[in-house]
Amino acid sequence: MSDAPLYLQPRLTAGPASLLRAGPFLHGLVDGLGSPLAVVLPEEIGRNAAQFAAVLRRHRLGGRIYFAHKATGSSALVRHLAATSACLDAASPEELQHALGAGFTGGRLMATGPKDPAFLWLAARTGTTVNADGPGELEQAARLVRAHGLPRLEVVLRLSGFEAAGARTLSRRSRFGTPAAALGPLLDLLEKHRDALEPVGVGYHLDTTSTDEKATALEGCIRAVDALRSRGFRPRAIDVGGGYGVSYLAHAAQWERYTTALTEAALGRRGPLAWGGYGYGLRVENGTLKGSLALYPAHRPAAGPAYLDELLSRPAPTLGRPLGTLLLESLCDVYAEPGRALADQCGLTLGRVLEVRTDTGGPPWVRLALNAGDVGLEDHGVLVDPVLVPRRSEPPPPDGPGAVGVHLMGNLCLEADLITRRTVFLPRLPDPGDLLAFPNTAGYCMDFTATRAQRQPTARKVAVREEEGVWRWCLDEQYWPVTEAGG
Repeated sequence: MSDAPLYLQPRLTAGPASLLRAGPFLHGLVDGLGSPLAVVLPEEIGRNAAQFAAVLRRHRLGGRIYFAHKATGSSALVRHLAATSACLDAASPEELQHALGAGFTGGRLMATGPKDPAFLWLAARTGTTVNADGPGELEQAARLVRAHGLPRLEVVLRLSGFEAAGARTLSRRSRFGTPAAALGPLLDLLEKHRDALEPVGVGYHLDTTSTDEKATALEGCIRAVDALRSRGFRPRAIDVGGGYGVSYLAHAAQWERYTTALTEAALGRRGPLAWGGYGYGLRVENGTLKGSLALYPAHRPAAGPAYLDELLSRPAPTLGRPLGTLLLESLCDVYAEPGRALADQCGLTLGRVLEVRTDTGGPPWVRLALNAGDVGLEDHGVLVDPVLVPRRSEPPPPDGPGAVGVHLMGNLCLEADLITRRTVFLPRLPDPGDLLAFPNTAGYCMDFTATRAQRQPTARKVAVREEEGVWRWCLDEQYWPVTEAGG
C-alpha cells in the first residue's frame, strides 16, 4: 500500500478544466510565446466576486468586496474586475495607478499597506479611502489634505491586538495597525483633524486562518465603532480583511493520506517522499517526531466565500449572537479584502518539458523550461499536482499502470531550483515537448516571486476566454472587458 502513487489532484472548476482539455490550443500558445507562459481566465474573477457578494446578501448586509491587488500582476484580471461591482485594495502607489488606469474610480479603491507621502497624496487626490495604519499616517494625510485644499479624506482605522473580555482567545500580534487599547488617543487625533479626515470605519489585518482570532477581532471592531459614535463620528463599515483561503485539491482523502505519509517518512517507516528526504517541517530527534508541517492546508472544508459565511455565522466570543447579526444591528457594512480567494481558478502556468532523465538511481528527473520563481507554489507552502498536457497522445487515467513518480527540475544553474521538492506522481513519464500545466497559480504563485535570474525570461502572460466552444486569446496587456461590438 505504501508504494501506491500519492496523488494530489487539483480542484478544477468548469473553465480551467475545459482549458486543460484544449491541448492543441495550449501547445500553440507555448509554441508562439515560449515557456514559461502564464495564462489567466478573467471571467473567473468576476464569478468569484459575485459569490462573495452573495454571502453578504444572505446575511442581509451591505458592503464591498475589495480585491487585494498584490495577489496578481495581471492587467486583464484587474480590468475585468473593474467592469463588475467589486472594489480594489492597492498596497502601493504603483498598484493604485494601475487600478485607476484599469477603469476603477477613487470611490471604489482603498489604499492599504505602508504609505509614503506620494501614495497618500494620490489617494487623497483621487478620493481613494485610506486604510490608516497608525497616527503618523493620519497626521500626514491631514496635512496633505489641508495643503492642497482637498475634500475631507475618508479613512478606515486599522486596529490590532484585540482581547475579548473573559475569553482565552486573543488576536495575534501584527506589525500592522494601532493596538485596540490605544484607540482613545487615536480618536483624540481624529477630533483634532475633523476638517480634513472622515473616519468611515475600522478594521483589522490578521495573518491567520483561525476563525476564533478573527471573531475576537471583529467583535473588537464592533466595540470600536461604538467608541467612534460616542465621539460624534459616523462610521458605517467594518473591514474584516483577507485570509479566506483557497482549497487547491479535489479530494480531502488524498491530502490526509499524503500528510500521514509525510509523518511516516519522517519516522523512517517508509521511503522519503521528497528530494533529499525533505520533511516540510517535520524531523526526528532521538527517535521523537518534532516540528510541524509547514504547509498551506491545500484541502479546506470552508474556503473563499464559504469561509466568510462561516465567520459571519459564528457567535461573537462574549456578546454571544452571530457576528453577522451584530453587524446588522450596528448598521455597519462589511468591507472584505480577499486576494488569493478572488484569484481562485483564475490562471495556470505552463512549462515545456525539456529533458527526462531515468539514469538517476531513483525517481526520474524532468527538466522544464521554467524555474521555481515562475510557479511559486512551494514558496507559499502549496502542494498540488501539475496536469500533463501531451503533445501527441492522451495519457492513461491516473490509476493506470503507467503512473510514475518524478522530480521536477527548473532551468536555473542552482541546486535549489526544484519546482517542487516532493516526488510528484504523473499518469505516465512525460516526453520532451509535452507541457506540464500548474493549475490555480493566479493568486500569488504566478508572478509574486518571478525573477530574471541568469537572464532567463520571466513568463509572458496571456488572457483567454471560451466563446461557443472555441478558446481565444490575447496578450494580458491587450485585454479589455469589452468586445468589438461594445458588449
